[in-house]
Amino acid sequence: MAKQSEQILEEQLVAQLQKLGYRYALINDEKDLIANLKTQLEKHNNITFSKTEFERVLNLLSKGSVFEKGKTLRQKQHIERDNGDNLYFEFLNTEHWCQNQYQVTNQVSQEGTYKNRYDVTILINGLPLVQIELKRKGLELKEAFNQINRYQRHSFGANSALFQYVQIFIISNGVNTKYYSNNKHQSFKQTFYWTDVENKRLTNILNGFTDSFLEPCHVSKMICKYIVLNEAHKIPMVLRPYQYYAVEALIERVKNSTKNGYIWHTTGSGKTLTSFKASQILMNLPQVHKVVFVVDRKDLDFQTTKEFNSFSDGCIDGTDNTSNLVKQFVGGYSG
Repeated sequence: MAKQSEQILEEQLVAQLQKLGYRYALINDEKDLIANLKTQLEKHNNITFSKTEFERVLNLLSKGSVFEKGKTLRQKQHIERDNGDNLYFEFLNTEHWCQNQYQVTNQVSQEGTYKNRYDVTILINGLPLVQIELKRKGLELKEAFNQINRYQRHSFGANSALFQYVQIFIISNGVNTKYYSNNKHQSFKQTFYWTDVENKRLTNILNGFTDSFLEPCHVSKMICKYIVLNEAHKIPMVLRPYQYYAVEALIERVKNSTKNGYIWHTTGSGKTLTSFKASQILMNLPQVHKVVFVVDRKDLDFQTTKEFNSFSDGCIDGTDNTSNLVKQFVGGYSG
């Protein structure tokens, strides 16, 4: 009976995702996953790969750790065509994040150390970028968390290792739902509830969470804009909801007014990550030339510089001299 309850939750979730615009893909195993990936990448890039050309694509995808694959996912790609021409393409449209191909599948089996079967998988351009693990109502969320940890050890890295491209994990027992980034060293404490803009938790996966967080454009935006690839620790980090809404509010204020804004975060809530992500996005706006941080203590100056550089090495310049500051404003510094 418990197994049936989880199965019904899975079926209802897949149906809800289809209503949001995901196309259902019947994928039983890795062979099906790879065939679908070829079709979706060709559709997304408006190109056709020959068999040997697609083997080169798979070779690109096979390299590196989860962290390095996160970079591969976001970078423009190049292979040599069979006739010697250069072919440029992308795995993910990060600039126009809604302009990707969205699919949902379930019960994909993957054989590694053990044979595993995954609950619900969201595919973007054919790559599994969101993995959802469901448990029946009444079971602890940590059981779903531990299940994903077992998948990471047993099968995500097997064969073509495409499941190492997962960017966001979601765990739910129907009533409670949390999300987190693909970091195998992450603790259960670093899993987050999603909220609305008024900070109201959306915990029920079928009533609130899916329509808000898993809406195709929104989950793409989270992957493309609100995951930070931490260079110091070689891990991906995903923003919490209050960080997301803070950055969105800052961007909106900069783009559409000349007024000031004020963001209040408590100690230990990730203020530096919020400010880093805000500055990173703002720097990509054509009307923004420099982002300046002013701190009121020397230790904060050092701490901020250190943390920013851990997210992206060399991304910030600091000074404690007014004359040098003027030169930095006038010169070609990007910090």
